[in-house]
Amino acid sequence: MIEAVLFDIDGTLITTGGAGAEAWRRAFKELYDTKAEIDEFSHAGMTDPEVGRLTFTGVLGREPKRDEFARLMARRQHYLAGAVAESKRYRVMPGVEALLLQLVKDGVLLGLVTGNVEAAAHIKLSRANLNRFFSFGGYGSDSTDRVELTKHAIKRAELVSGGSLEPEECLAVGDTPLDIEAGHGAAIEVVGVATGAYSVEQLLAAGADHAVATLEEGLPLE
Repeated sequence: MIEAVLFDIDGTLITTGGAGAEAWRRAFKELYDTKAEIDEFSHAGMTDPEVGRLTFTGVLGREPKRDEFARLMARRQHYLAGAVAESKRYRVMPGVEALLLQLVKDGVLLGLVTGNVEAAAHIKLSRANLNRFFSFGGYGSDSTDRVELTKHAIKRAELVSGGSLEPEECLAVGDTPLDIEAGHGAAIEVVGVATGAYSVEQLLAAGADHAVATLEEGLPLE
């Protein structure tokens, strides 16, 4: 039986409708008076620090200094809350809230595995009041390696549960091949959900153990 389910955020639980990219644009404009489009230098599933560094190097032609990067991350986070609140295309993915309610009722531990740094993850989820479902997670502020941050999430699940968890008792849910790679790297099964940029067929081809069109279809928990 599955005891813990770990969810990706962007493309899996919600879409911010471009609010994340807008926050990066505002931060680069303020600090460097330059236009920055993260989609030119990164792709879905990367961690926030990776996105920031790649975009900084791509736009400014050099690696950021430590203090520069700290300011960039802080200003991006500052702008994120406003960008999320203003986004006209923000939405919760189909079936998400009903599934989370059912999993909580069934006594399943719910956590996050996301490339977002921890504060950004909660900013994105707060508009839809989804933070209430998650008591632990692995974040882009834990590691730039998606496998390692997934392992962090599993360890935190054990702390919350007060016991140990075997890999076969955990399940990850995500919408990109990087989510699949991360889950398998942590020795757990992964369900791909085709509410992001990849189809069911593409997610299965990338190695997902199961794939669904939306979370309305539920999860294989036995």
